[in-house]
Amino acid sequence: MPLAPIPNEAFTKIAVGIDRPEDVVVGPDGRVFASDHQCAVAEIFADGSFKRLGPKGGAPNGLNMDRQGRVLIANFGIYDKEEGPLQRFDPATGRHETLLAEVEGRRLTSANYPVMTADGCIWCANSTHAETWPQALDGRADGFIFVLRPDGTSAIVADGLQFPNGLALPADEAFLYCAQTTGADVMRFAILPGGKLGPGERYGPVLGKINGPGTQHPMDELGYTDGCGIDAEGNCWVCLPATNRVVAITPKLKVVTVIDDPSGETVNHPTNVTWGGADMRDLYIGSIRAGYVLKARSPVAGEKLIHQR
Repeated sequence: MPLAPIPNEAFTKIAVGIDRPEDVVVGPDGRVFASDHQCAVAEIFADGSFKRLGPKGGAPNGLNMDRQGRVLIANFGIYDKEEGPLQRFDPATGRHETLLAEVEGRRLTSANYPVMTADGCIWCANSTHAETWPQALDGRADGFIFVLRPDGTSAIVADGLQFPNGLALPADEAFLYCAQTTGADVMRFAILPGGKLGPGERYGPVLGKINGPGTQHPMDELGYTDGCGIDAEGNCWVCLPATNRVVAITPKLKVVTVIDDPSGETVNHPTNVTWGGADMRDLYIGSIRAGYVLKARSPVAGEKLIHQR
């Protein structure tokens, strides 16, 4: 099924009252969880209500899940001037733990988004080491991608990135895709044996402009990228929060606008896309500004993540 724009009126607001729901993850049993600034993770129920689970601390950001149904949490602690580790929460037991707080002697301040490959490696971005995260929007290249391998070892596998943010994997796990917020683009890295990455290359075009000292571009021209996700047809969906827009980079590297809400009345600072449901066409949109999560039907099914297969 080809990509088609999703009208703003097709979205339903769920989990109204949630705090900073940056991301959503859907378990293999259909349970839906979202990040929430007031707890470890919030569960969203079928009627649209939600329940907070686990302790408050930092700013839970990107979410994912392992094959045991435990929620992986990238804590963007810099948001509150706290540490920003990679964490895990088990909804079955309530156990909340830190998996990694530093890599190669560099502490994690802004863990952003985790993904897991079939070999058990967890890949995650640390966006910046700036004192505050807005300072890092100047284009500095102090972010990196790290890996936590199943044997417990960890390493920085890509360095010198411009606010690395959302990560995504294709079905064959040949590449790791990374949205560079202040690069206004998506980078792609070949995944190598042993939990390593090859050199990065830009995937598709630059997606817009970035403001700089004394330069303020019109909102609809901004290209700050946030979360990304890959659908079953190989399109890489990319959230552009500053323009209230979501685009998709096709396998032929063309850019298609899928969601666009200049007013921000419905789609307000979209940060991540997630798919679920029996046919993988239930689409969820997270946000760093809206006090709700959006849900709609996707024109294309999402690619199943490791915990959904």
